[in-house]
Amino acid sequence: MPRRWNDPASAVAEPRFAVALVHYPVLNRLGETSTTAITSMDVHDFARTCAFFAGAPAFLVHPADGMHAFVDEMRGYWREGGGSTRNPERGQSLEALRLVHTLEEAVQVMGEPSLWFTSAKPPAEQGTTEVERLGELPGRHLIVFGTGWGLDTASLPRPTGWLSPIDGTGIVRHLSVRAALAIYLDRLRR
Repeated sequence: MPRRWNDPASAVAEPRFAVALVHYPVLNRLGETSTTAITSMDVHDFARTCAFFAGAPAFLVHPADGMHAFVDEMRGYWREGGGSTRNPERGQSLEALRLVHTLEEAVQVMGEPSLWFTSAKPPAEQGTTEVERLGELPGRHLIVFGTGWGLDTASLPRPTGWLSPIDGTGIVRHLSVRAALAIYLDRLRR
C-alpha cells in the first residue's frame, strides 16, 4: 500500500511548501487532454531535489494504479531492497514522494494550500508572481508543474496564481521540468 503524506509511517513536519508533478490532466502536442507516464527520472530527480532543499514534499499526480505500483516498487528497492544497502541516501530522499490520483487529492491532503501553477508560457491575461515572493506570503503553498505540453488548466482546480517563467537566453524555449523544479526551489529558499 502506498505511503501517503498524512500516513504516520511517512510523516514529515508541517511544510509550508510542496510541489506537484502532474501527469494528468495535461495537454498533448495537439492541445488535447492527455496522460503521460511517470518515469524513473521523475521519481529520482523530484525526490532528490526536494530532499536537497530541506525536504519539501513532492506529489506525483497520476490516475493509474499501475503507475503507483511502479513508483512503490522502485521506492521499495531503494528503501528496503538491495538499493538500501548500496545507497541509503537514495532511499531517504524517496521519503519526500507522495502518490496521489488527482491534484485535488494533493490539495486536500495539504489542507487547502495556495495553488501556484508553472509554465514556460503562462496565460497572457494572467499576471505572474516571482517564486521568491511566496516566502513572504502566509500559509501553505503547492507549486504545480506539468508534463507533456503543459497543464490542462481547464480540467484542474483554479490556481491562486501563476509563477513567473524562468527566462533563458538560448535557443531552447523551455527547461526540463526537473531543471525548472531545482531553479524554483533554489529561488524560493534564498
